[in-house]
Amino acid sequence: MTGLRMRAAAPEDLDSVLAFWRTAAEGTSISDDRAGVERLVGRDPEALVLAELDGELVGTVIAGFDGWRCHLYRLAVHPERRRQGIGSALLAAAEERFERLGGRRADAMVLVRNETAQHAWRAAGYGPEERWRRWVKPLTH
Repeated sequence: MTGLRMRAAAPEDLDSVLAFWRTAAEGTSISDDRAGVERLVGRDPEALVLAELDGELVGTVIAGFDGWRCHLYRLAVHPERRRQGIGSALLAAAEERFERLGGRRADAMVLVRNETAQHAWRAAGYGPEERWRRWVKPLTH
């Protein structure tokens, strides 16, 4: 896509990112607040990748690498911009980052009910890992 620019989010982008997720992302997370996103960018300044088209935020992906595994979260494309290659470009940027860091395999968090996302992830070469189940415990401070 001509004019599509990928870049790491900066601290001044975070309010826009949170507003974008309310429009473009499916579901919410306990970390979907200013403090959570600030921690992410503070810990790993290149993890939150933004896609911009003519200066407009049109997509995001979190490409987190903990030194052991590569994790993908919040792949989101503006509803009016879907099926234009933005999601594929975000995943390509995330995968390039992982390869640079020495990552060997990427996994993605995909809601079971989000069939549209499941189709997109399959098209990108990802598949469900039926042998594993995600176990979650909310932590309170």
